[in-house]
Amino acid sequence: MRMLLAIAVGTAVSCTPSSDADPAPARPMSAVKPARTFSDAAYAKHIAALRTRLASKQLGHLAIRIEDPFVVIGDGSEEDLAGSAQTVRWAADRLEQAFFTHRPTQILDVFLFTRAASYEHGVRALTGSSPTTPYGFYSRHHRGLFMNIATGGGTLVHEIVHPYVEADFPEAPPWLNEGLGSLFEQSSERGGHIIGLTNWRLAGLQETIAEGAVPSFEQLTALDVDAFYGRGSGTHYAAARYLLYYLQEKGLLRDFYREFRAARAKDPTGYATLAKILGERDMPAFQARWQTYVTKLRFP
Repeated sequence: MRMLLAIAVGTAVSCTPSSDADPAPARPMSAVKPARTFSDAAYAKHIAALRTRLASKQLGHLAIRIEDPFVVIGDGSEEDLAGSAQTVRWAADRLEQAFFTHRPTQILDVFLFTRAASYEHGVRALTGSSPTTPYGFYSRHHRGLFMNIATGGGTLVHEIVHPYVEADFPEAPPWLNEGLGSLFEQSSERGGHIIGLTNWRLAGLQETIAEGAVPSFEQLTALDVDAFYGRGSGTHYAAARYLLYYLQEKGLLRDFYREFRAARAKDPTGYATLAKILGERDMPAFQARWQTYVTKLRFP
């Protein structure tokens, strides 16, 4: 989503905002883990400055953990923070394995608040503004993710995607950035790889399909930031999510991401790469088949 905006999402394995389920626990991966992004000295310097900042905001009681390339900060118990940090580790490891060659270039803070009231207070204290969403958001300007973890882990996984896209695919169009983020707001594993599951966005998209109001993929992929996040943004999110879900289920998503990233200069929207990966010459006909596919999906 646009950096200071967020949408209601569920947890990483359950798709309603009220659920408190967590993603599947981390499993060993065959891929070689990347070297640590930042040195011990860099983390020590960052955390020292962070503790000073937190103390000045009357937030000195927050616990801190390192989950490279993030620093995870929480107002819950050590056990709560350890569980949430595991979600961060799980998501980061599997996203890197599947998609991202480059990690964020600066240490990012992940603030996890266990209650709506502490989330509101913490965001105001740390950013100077009230949150525009009750769930959570990523702020490039404030170099961090701010989460009301009481609503579940889905927003957390969604938002972790954004700094990775920012580092790995500069100038990625909003449909891809938000399509990936929203795909993994409801996620699990298949064969050791992260996958998105159907979620709460499905019903609204199915209704929009029935109304004949879904934009063409050529239109969707061409939307700039203002248009994507403007009128019809709910449909834009859902269509992007379930287009990527389709690619995932056909075993094409990772190849699409990598080929689009490589072709970005000559294919800024990704539409040509999409047609190539699908092997389609008639994209309107494909979209009609995709819409039939989506109408047959179920959630829960």
